Parts: sequence; C-alpha cells; structure tokens
Amino acid sequence: MDFTRIIELASYTLPAIITGFVAYRFFELHIKNNDKKRAFLLSREYQKQSLPIRLQAYERMTLFLERINLTKLLIRIAPISQQKHDYENFVIDQIEQEFEHNLTQQIYMSDECWTIITTAKNATIQMIRKAAMSDRVENADKLREVILNDLLEKQSPSNAALGFIKNEVADLW
Repeated sequence: MDFTRIIELASYTLPAIITGFVAYRFFELHIKNNDKKRAFLLSREYQKQSLPIRLQAYERMTLFLERINLTKLLIRIAPISQQKHDYENFVIDQIEQEFEHNLTQQIYMSDECWTIITTAKNATIQMIRKAAMSDRVENADKLREVILNDLLEKQSPSNAALGFIKNEVADLW
C-alpha cells in the first residue's frame, strides 16, 4: 500500500465518519427534544386536571379561616351557658371540628401553607384560652367582649393566613 492509496482511503473515510457523527448528534438532540416536549405536554395535562382540585382545596381552607375568624365566630356562636369555661370549650370544639372536616385538604397545598393555616388555628385557640384566663372575665358574655376588644388592638391570626393563601393561589397561575 502506498501513501497515495492511504490518502485516497482517508479522503473517503473521514467525510463519512464526520457525516455519521453529525447525523448521530442531530438524532440524539431530536430525540431529547421530543422527550422534553412529551414531558411538558404530560405536565400541562396533569396541571389542567389537578389545578381545579387544588383551587377547591384553597377555597375550602379560605372558608375555614373565615369561619374561625374570631369576630365572625363569636357572633355566630352564642354562649350555651353563662359559664366562661363552657363557652370557651364550646368555641374551641367548633374550631377543631371545622379543622378536622378540612384535614384532607393539606395534600393539595404546600407544606408552608398548611403550617401557616395550622398556626392560625392554634393562635386563635390560644387567644380564646388566654382571654378566658383573664381576671376581667367572669362569664361567657364577658369572655366574648374581652376577645372582641383584644381584636381591636391586634389582627386576627386567620387574616395573616388568608393573605398567604391569596399569594400562593396567585403563584399557581
């Protein structure tokens, strides 16, 4: 084999190898793009199906937070007796029942959002208990009055949680 024969062989082989490599890379990129497109379409379809369910969960938790807003809660729930501890326990039981009714909604929301909702519920209960321990409170009506007066000075815990839910729902779009 002489040198010209090797050069001739290389001149045919080298372009074929380069063309094969370019074709291989092109098809590899094409397959990756198709896989990404397919994953995107599946994700979009999943989001179309899950978005209404997630929005419904946020709606239910918004309703829960509105229902445990102390101003509305104390107006809606009248004292069952004049004993402040009976009324305190009755109101707290109403909050806990409402919470348990909506417990499953946590699977549709972020952990941070669920933690804030739970914190709002616990803070609301804590406000009721703290007011009931006050020396100013002798009966159920006085308990309602003290809690409502405390709310004039500070914001209800459920309002902060509602603000967080609104921001999280806005991020879904």
